[in-house]
Amino acid sequence: MTVHFIGAGPGAADLLTLRGRDLIAASPVCLYAGSLVPKALLDHCPPGARIINTAPLTLDEIVDEIAQAHAAGQDVARLHSGDLSIWSAMGEQLRRLRALDIPFDVTPGVPAFAAAAATLEAELTLPGIAQSVVLTRTSGRASAMPPAETLAAFAATGATLAIHLSIHRLDAVVAELTPYYGAACPVAIVWRASWPNERIVRATLSDVVEAAAGGPERTALILVGPVLGTETFGESSLYAPGYDRRFRPQSATSRFAGNEP
Repeated sequence: MTVHFIGAGPGAADLLTLRGRDLIAASPVCLYAGSLVPKALLDHCPPGARIINTAPLTLDEIVDEIAQAHAAGQDVARLHSGDLSIWSAMGEQLRRLRALDIPFDVTPGVPAFAAAAATLEAELTLPGIAQSVVLTRTSGRASAMPPAETLAAFAATGATLAIHLSIHRLDAVVAELTPYYGAACPVAIVWRASWPNERIVRATLSDVVEAAAGGPERTALILVGPVLGTETFGESSLYAPGYDRRFRPQSATSRFAGNEP
């Protein structure tokens, strides 16, 4: 028996990995975060599967469901939205399962920031503009931010910011970022990235609050950075004609000459 923690992706039902699909199909028990995981993914469950929406459950109740499946020798597909490596509350579940000696594995999923970038047709790291992406959030009721992890601290680096779980504090986000990026810095807000009712607002720090007025107050990602609004950037050396690399040696004396790909 194994509990399969599966990143269900950002929303579109076909943005599920093949591994995730196959694990769901092989598990007689499925626990899913009903508030964010699309119902269409449950179509992969085998006939007669026990399907449980964990949205109204406590951590104790979720672990109890898993323990019951473990006692019955039944594999569990545990679905979380996006990717499990960030803000999934997976860590506390794994800690409980380790204590109970219940085996588990983890299958990654497509994260919301990647789906949002695809919708925007944007690369978040452009040569000479930004080479880092900071995934962050503001403090909320469920989890407070450590004192050193402020938007200002991240903004000081000039990196592209992907700000999650913070659309309800957009005014404060803009106020904190403007001194670092400037009022003209591009901003994009993507609500429910990849869902059928996806919505996009493109603006700048100076007018994004007005542009987003009346929009949903949850399931939104705020992207901030110069990469969102420039065509003036260098080209990577990776594909430059004279760039010596393993798959394209530039001479017989190249350190890559004769190497198998």
